[in-house]
Amino acid sequence: MRVASAVPVEGYGVAPQCGILFVGPCGNDQSRIDALRSLGFRVDESRDIPTKEELAAYHAIVVRAVPNGSLPMLGTRLRARPHFGRRVLVALVNDDVSDRDKREATMSGFDQTLPDSCSARDLAAHVLRLLRGYPEYRCVLRTPKGRRKAA
Repeated sequence: MRVASAVPVEGYGVAPQCGILFVGPCGNDQSRIDALRSLGFRVDESRDIPTKEELAAYHAIVVRAVPNGSLPMLGTRLRARPHFGRRVLVALVNDDVSDRDKREATMSGFDQTLPDSCSARDLAAHVLRLLRGYPEYRCVLRTPKGRRKAA
């Protein structure tokens, strides 16, 4: 699936609505993506890591871990990208991933590792809690009735 482009705004091109990008195998999370959209997030997914310009449109990047993949290397590479800044970087990992691998991922750039079975509400809560510390990336969530709420 192709990543939708967002209209850049002042600063690093962050869109005013909270944007989440799922990176990794596509098609597995449609119910989670729909639930996040109903909560007011703008959600896209991509098989591959997009360019720095496309990444700049999102507040949070959620990486689906693949078996035998190196989360520490991926976290380091993403954090080293130009203008990646202090965006939220979350890994969704299977239950069979060891605590040591999860710890190494968080030490190498991921803000949080969550189980792949977590709900959309859990993921939204973690993303909003992590975004709270970055006032320059304040985003706006739309309620289902169209009103705006500060994140």
